[in-house]
Amino acid sequence: MTDAFNTESNSGSPLQPAWQPLPTIERRIFGVLVEKAKTTPDAYPLTINAITTGANQKSNRSPLMSLEPIDVENALDYLRKLGAVSEVQGGGRMPKYRHRVYEWLGVNKVEAAVMTELLLRGEQTLGELRARAARMEPINDVASLKPILADLQKRGLIQALTPQGRGQIVTHCLYTADQQVKLLRKHGSGDEKFQLESDTTSAAGVHAAPPFSQTPTNDEPTDDKRICQLETELQSLRGSVAEIERRLTAIEQLIQ
Repeated sequence: MTDAFNTESNSGSPLQPAWQPLPTIERRIFGVLVEKAKTTPDAYPLTINAITTGANQKSNRSPLMSLEPIDVENALDYLRKLGAVSEVQGGGRMPKYRHRVYEWLGVNKVEAAVMTELLLRGEQTLGELRARAARMEPINDVASLKPILADLQKRGLIQALTPQGRGQIVTHCLYTADQQVKLLRKHGSGDEKFQLESDTTSAAGVHAAPPFSQTPTNDEPTDDKRICQLETELQSLRGSVAEIERRLTAIEQLIQ
């Protein structure tokens, strides 16, 4: 559904992304804005109070939070600086906010629904993710979800935490560097990069599953591993800058 605030992309093709890792509260706020735009469009865009309620709700959230409006306001200021959220002038006196998920992540409608569920709940199995994302956009079954996930993984937006097979667990890649390390350790996948199958079919009619990346047998790091190390270092720097900016914003609010 497209409204005056452009809640949905006008095109089915992804836009040029500008995303970066986000702290926990900012991920929750961003996810809530996208979710409510899709599930309750008549009440969208959202006021700070509405966003606070959505962030703290007990259903479809992990971890549970008890945010105050000032927490949400600070997070929105940070997201606005990144270009992930915009403030709009509504009919009332309270400012309202809308997401810019299509531009910021470079995703289409269905991909936005998948990313939103991962942002709101974190890691989950393919079956859980399909059922939850389908309440926002039609995804018939897990087989239909797999090529979507494979494409998102190629673009660095999601990652598989466990090998292919029943109960495979996936999550998004917007964690800060320290959170990413903890998550990988939790699932024992720090030394392996698991692939997501896209269910592409060869000319012979056989599904071709992408191979897992191989762990090097010598001490010399591969090009892939060097790139992974550089990406981790970059994410760490981005996360540090994001935290500093968030604290400065909070201090400015106190001074005012």
